Amino acid sequence: MKPNSPRTKNVPPAPALVLNINTANRPVQPGHGNAPAEAEATFIPVLPIRNAVLFPGMVVPLTVGRSASRKLVDDLPQKDRIIAVFTQRTDDDEKEPTADDLFPVGVLVNVTRIIKQDSETMVAIVSVEDRVTIRTAARPSPYLRASVEKLSSVAPPDSPAWKAETASLRESALRLLEHRNDVPDQVGIVIRNIEEAGKLSDFIAGGLEMPLAERQALLEELSVAKRVRSLQLAVASQIQIAELQDKIQKDVQSQFGEMQRRAWLSEQKKAIEKELGEDSPEEAGNEVAQLRSKLDAAKLPKEAREQADRELKRLDHIPQGSPEASVIFSYLETLAALPWSVTTEDNLDLAHARKVLDDDHFGLEKIKRRLIEHLAVRKLNPRGRSPILLFLGPPGVGKTSLGQSIARALGRKFARVSLGGVRDEADIRGHRRTYIGAMPGRLINEIRRTGSRNPVILLDEIDKLGSDFRGDPSSALLEVLDPAQNHTFTDHYLDVPFDLSRVLFIATANAADTIPHALRDRLEVIELSSYTAREKKAIATRYLLTRQRREHGIKARHLKVTGDAMDALIADYTREAGVRDLERQLAALCRDAAAKVATDSSWTSIITPDDLAPVLGPPRFLHDEKLDISRPGVVTGLAWTPVGGDILHIEALRFPGKGSVQFTGQLGDVMKESVQTAMSLVRSRSDSLGIPTKSFQTNDIHVHVPAGAVPKDGPSAGVAMFTALASLYTGKPVRHDLAMTGEISLRGTVLPIGGLKEKSLAALRAGISTILVPDANRKDATEIPDEVRKKVNIIFVNSVDEVLQHALAPAT
Repeated sequence: MKPNSPRTKNVPPAPALVLNINTANRPVQPGHGNAPAEAEATFIPVLPIRNAVLFPGMVVPLTVGRSASRKLVDDLPQKDRIIAVFTQRTDDDEKEPTADDLFPVGVLVNVTRIIKQDSETMVAIVSVEDRVTIRTAARPSPYLRASVEKLSSVAPPDSPAWKAETASLRESALRLLEHRNDVPDQVGIVIRNIEEAGKLSDFIAGGLEMPLAERQALLEELSVAKRVRSLQLAVASQIQIAELQDKIQKDVQSQFGEMQRRAWLSEQKKAIEKELGEDSPEEAGNEVAQLRSKLDAAKLPKEAREQADRELKRLDHIPQGSPEASVIFSYLETLAALPWSVTTEDNLDLAHARKVLDDDHFGLEKIKRRLIEHLAVRKLNPRGRSPILLFLGPPGVGKTSLGQSIARALGRKFARVSLGGVRDEADIRGHRRTYIGAMPGRLINEIRRTGSRNPVILLDEIDKLGSDFRGDPSSALLEVLDPAQNHTFTDHYLDVPFDLSRVLFIATANAADTIPHALRDRLEVIELSSYTAREKKAIATRYLLTRQRREHGIKARHLKVTGDAMDALIADYTREAGVRDLERQLAALCRDAAAKVATDSSWTSIITPDDLAPVLGPPRFLHDEKLDISRPGVVTGLAWTPVGGDILHIEALRFPGKGSVQFTGQLGDVMKESVQTAMSLVRSRSDSLGIPTKSFQTNDIHVHVPAGAVPKDGPSAGVAMFTALASLYTGKPVRHDLAMTGEISLRGTVLPIGGLKEKSLAALRAGISTILVPDANRKDATEIPDEVRKKVNIIFVNSVDEVLQHALAPAT
């Protein structure tokens, strides 16, 4: 038994309770209660506590840390400091307790002394007097106040049987004290001197270690006889436990003494053997036996087990201190640690998988649908082979995190293998054991780390593999990523086949051009296009801002970003296909907010577009805008970039000369060829266009694409080049609200292009109302977002003649 030291720190305030008690010296607080009966009630402070129950007769310290509780103690008078203490039903400190959250019976205490420890903590020494119960409740202001009714205990008539029960409880309590070394001797003296059974039971209950519910039940029990009997059972139970603990401790001490003696002798023996340069045969034999047990538990396949047995036999004939023994030990430990027969069961609940993917990622419907299809196939055919997926897309669109979500949806372990810059084939296949410091390849190491033979392994940045004199890692991956071969994958270090067919491999890449054709042929490519502004806004609002608030330790009330501010943040401060830079900008806003919240915890802010510049600086990017007027020789083209779509203003100018053509604007070879093709096509159609033939011999042409510091290349500007030259020679201006894309042939056919989604989004941002797209790209029209379809008129064209019909305005 030991006295309680209940704490009130972090205890949320309960509602003020109106309680009846005879405290004539305390004035009635005005403004509490509505009924006439409440007007007559006298209010006293009520202090809620957690995880402790006080009993009459106790003198205990209460640590007061909550601001309302400190206010309560500060307001107490110098004399007659009576308060009521009630215990909360739960340990919840997140919300303020109501009357229903407190146990109905508490105690009345007299605060005898107050000790202030620091600015936030004080200790109140209280003497517990009587049991009390709640009568009515009132509003708390500024802390809990209450009216209580005293409860009297009922003792049975004095009889020999009752005296025997009381004496039995006293003797049991003294017997329990004999097993407790942490209780002062004065406690036993007090127990012997208390004559009244009710006071004796309260004193014993106050020092007895019992669950909170049992202590509260004793406090609420007004029958002294029932209280004594309940305590008798509790004390008897604790005596049994204490006697058993004493017996166990004595046994352990005797055994520990013998173990210490044997351990000391063993250490002396080892020291002597070490001094003589000998190893303990018993110790080495134990290590081999343990290794053999691990190999048995690993359930190796037949071929691997035969290899392990051969190495074990070699180990028996090799001196334990030799380097070769260490190599064999490491090899066998690796074999034993691999999950040859350990798999995790797939969660084939399609609804669960969909929920996980939707919770982690916004959009990406194509990938989510593909994963649901994979789960459906696994559900119908559990023995089917896992596909090899390649997530292809620009940086920051969520390829890596999508792999983690897939593992979580399937209920599998997840491992990530970064392949960027890897040039050594041994990173994939491992090193042969003949080399010093040999180890398995990354794949086997990750499978050993996950402890499962069917994890999800993400091969990150597979397009950035290199090769040199140490081999070609991409060639080593040909076996790994072929479902028809990887069930017998052989790591050079293991030198036995390991089945990789259960592994779900997912590769990521930014560009497919640098992936060898043989390797790309083994992959099922799923393209992730750049996010639209609407998608970026949704991702930032749902995921990024919440994550950055959490990482910077601020709450939603401290920092809010309006929709207009989010739009401005996306348009003026980021230019990317994904959302990495957008998250960095949100992190800057959160850092600024954290600095202010650390100074003033009540600080709040709602970020508007005008609030971005003081924190992030002036806008970093200018908007791509359409031409202000239509003029001959100037055309708006559409281009694809790694960070999304963009518009190009292609300008053509003619002046007297000898028919030469010059290019500026850092045009690549393909784009220069597009200008030459367009020039030839215009000259071949001079009659139909009404262009005098002499104009080509007497004028020079200068084709320029602004933003000359940025290299530009690709065939998709062919249509725009042709239109610019045709407009220049005919004098007919090109519509300034129209943009175009497409490759051309010498026959005047408009050929298909790529990146239609990104290009259409660029046109929308620039305020373009009409775009001309090759008819061969009609099949890709489903990729165009709905927000583009609603605001931009998309016209599909087959030939340059159709392009001119839509693009050229009448000559001015």
